[in-house]
Amino acid sequence: MKIIKDPVHGYVELEDFALAILDSPALQRLRYIRQLGFSYLVYPGANHTRFEHSLGTMYLADIACRKFGLSDAERMLVDAAALLHDIGHGPFSHASEPLLEEYLQRTHDAIDIFVQGNTGEILQQHGLDPGDLCSLVNGHHPLSGLIHGDLDVDRMDYLLRDAYYTGAPYGAVDAQRLIRNMVQTDDGIVLDENGINAAESLLIARTLMRPAVYFHHVSRIGESMFQLAMAEHLGGGNRDAAEGLLHMDDAACIQALRSSHSPAARMIIERIYQRRLYKRAIYIGREQVNATAFFTEMNLGKNRALAEAIAQGAGVEPDTVLIDIPPFPREMSMGVRVKNQHATVNFEEISPRIRTLNETRREQWRLGVYTLPEQREAVAEVAADVLHIKKPTWQDTLF
Repeated sequence: MKIIKDPVHGYVELEDFALAILDSPALQRLRYIRQLGFSYLVYPGANHTRFEHSLGTMYLADIACRKFGLSDAERMLVDAAALLHDIGHGPFSHASEPLLEEYLQRTHDAIDIFVQGNTGEILQQHGLDPGDLCSLVNGHHPLSGLIHGDLDVDRMDYLLRDAYYTGAPYGAVDAQRLIRNMVQTDDGIVLDENGINAAESLLIARTLMRPAVYFHHVSRIGESMFQLAMAEHLGGGNRDAAEGLLHMDDAACIQALRSSHSPAARMIIERIYQRRLYKRAIYIGREQVNATAFFTEMNLGKNRALAEAIAQGAGVEPDTVLIDIPPFPREMSMGVRVKNQHATVNFEEISPRIRTLNETRREQWRLGVYTLPEQREAVAEVAADVLHIKKPTWQDTLF
C-alpha cells in the first residue's frame, strides 16, 4: 500500500496492483501529456497532466465500487480501467484527436494496442484480463457506466481538476455526494432523489466550462495551429510516421516539429512556442452560417480545403489561414433514472433544466477563421463569401 497526496482529492491510497500499473511505461508517459492541450496559453496554471487525472479517476472509481459492493475482482478491474482509460491519447490530449482519426482511424478510447507487452503482463500478473479492461474502457462491458456514462467518475474528476488548475469558478461538482446517491441495479445506475442537486451541478459545470475553458478561442487557435503543423510535417499521410508522432509526449512532439523538414511546420510551431498566435478574422455562431453545411461530416481535410480556398482568394499563403469548425454540441442528456419513495422516473421528469442547458450549449457554438494579425481584414472579407456567412442583423449588434 502506498499513499499519494493529490491536490484535488487529498490522500489517495494505492494497492499493489494499482501501484504496478501506475509505474508502467504506458501510464508514466501521461506525466508528459497536458490534460487541457493548449489551454495553458490562456490559463498559465493549466499545466496539469493526464497522469494526475488518471489517478483521480481511479480514486473516485474505487469509492463507487465500494459503494456498490462490487467484488474485489470487479473493483480491481474498474480501478485498473480508470487508471489506463487515457493511455491512448496523443500529444496535447484532445488537440491530436482529429489526427488520430484522420491518420490512424481510431480514437483515444481504442487502447487495445497499448494494453500489450509490459502493461498487459502487469495486468495478467494481478489476475486482470486485458480484453475485459479494454471492453470496459470503450463502453462494451456491464461496468462501463462507471467510466463512460452520464454520471461517470472520469467526468467528475476532470471537471473538478480543470477548474482547480485554471482557476475557472465553474467546475464545482460534489462528486462524493453524487457517488453516495448512486445505486447499482440490474438495469444500470439509478440516482437517489437526494442526489438531484449534485447531478444538476455537474450538468451546469459541463455547460459553463465549455466556453470558458474547453472551447476558449485562444485554446482553439493553438489547437488549430498545432494540427496544421502536424499535417504539414506528415505530408502525404505516411501511417508509420503518424503512428510514431502520435505516440510521443508533448515535449518530444514539439521538438520533432521544431526540427521538421517542413518550413511551414517549423514556422507554425515556433509561433506557438513564442505565443505569437494567429488571430480571429471571423468568429460567429450558428445563426450566421448554413448549419447543415458545416455540422455534419467535417474533418481535417475538408477544413483544409476551405482554408486554402480562402487563402487563395485573399492572396495570402495557405499556411497562414486556419478554419475551425468544431462539432456541433450533442444533446446533453441524463440517462440515469431517479428513485424516490414511490417510483423510479426519468431524470428529465424531475429536472427540466436540461432543455435550457442544451439550448445554451447550442448558442455557445462558434465557427472560427484565424490568420496573421495583419491579414485579418482581407481574410475576413473572402471567408464571408466562401462560407456564405450571413451579415449580422441590427439586433445582433446590440449584444
